[in-house]
Amino acid sequence: MALDPEQSATGRRRVLVAPVTVTPSKPLTPSHLKGLLWADAMSRATAAVADVTFRYSPTSYHRTEQTLGFWEFVDRTQGDTDYAELSAEQVGELYVRYRAAGERPSAEALRPYADAVEQGWVHPSSARVLALWAEEYARLGLRDPGLERHQPPRFGLDEMVERLCAAGLGIDQRSAGGPVYLDATRYGLPLRRIVTSDGRPNYLACALRELLPLAPDFDEVVLLYDRELDPDYQLLERVFTACGTAVRRVPIGRVPVDGRILSARHGGWQGHTAGALLDAAEPGHSPSALRLGMRLYFIAGLGPGEKQSFRKDLLHHAMGRAERLLDGAAARDGGSAGPLAEAVRRHRRDHLYVDPYRLTSSLLGRGRPAPDPELLTAVYL
Repeated sequence: MALDPEQSATGRRRVLVAPVTVTPSKPLTPSHLKGLLWADAMSRATAAVADVTFRYSPTSYHRTEQTLGFWEFVDRTQGDTDYAELSAEQVGELYVRYRAAGERPSAEALRPYADAVEQGWVHPSSARVLALWAEEYARLGLRDPGLERHQPPRFGLDEMVERLCAAGLGIDQRSAGGPVYLDATRYGLPLRRIVTSDGRPNYLACALRELLPLAPDFDEVVLLYDRELDPDYQLLERVFTACGTAVRRVPIGRVPVDGRILSARHGGWQGHTAGALLDAAEPGHSPSALRLGMRLYFIAGLGPGEKQSFRKDLLHHAMGRAERLLDGAAARDGGSAGPLAEAVRRHRRDHLYVDPYRLTSSLLGRGRPAPDPELLTAVYL
């Protein structure tokens, strides 16, 4: 049954916006920027019509082998390196080397790292990347969700598995030396291993640790993620739906560079990182135009799909368009056109969240009136 966005027995509805996290081992790429800007605009616009919690905790995903393996690799190959002076690109090059090596460290080698993570420790390489990201978030006008804070998931691994099995959605074979599976086969979805027989959780297990205890507190959970992760996010949707929570999946296409979509682990992002794009744009544009222009391009310009390659000329054009929109908003007669809630409400359908693509696209087009200054400030600047 469709959820009625207007129905409320006790007041404003509660929405949890939970985007996929980026592993702190690399610079932010155009694909990362697209996802981050979508999630930021969605949460800020939805906050005008609902109570929004934005959950983005790198802490919850440090336990993955992808992260712990990288930390073990750099400790083993780089020795006593001072990461405080490295750029995100330099750390990213180490990550490319790690993935290219194809080595899979033993569970025993990773155990000290996993134990330290539970106590709030972060490897200096990732701590450096997170600090650099925080600076770029500030330049972009992104709300910092606590990149450098210890934000552990509410459930431990054992408690998550116990709750999953109690809901009839888990198979725990650890007592016999086996793995843990997420079992949604009765819904036509494949059996998915989430913890290996030697105790290593994957990304899906970490997401369940984080979101399973949170989801029941909300009227709607919005999951934003890369399209290639769709099978896992279908499983997450099934788990939360079984627990009585309305779930909305919002897959977002990656951004091709020169016609190719490459994972950051393969490199190819040189010259297209967030830092490089900001450095190139800042001298010619005001901070407000930079923030708005980035959103015009990465949200409305590229859209939800992945057909259009990144183009610096179109990003530059979006910055110019942003300057004109800001000038028009500043000169607008009569100030605000009305309550912010009314301005964003029309960009929902049968869901509670505000669609950032529809909202941002509404700012563009010939003959459209100058945007509401309150809308720009609340959602984009």
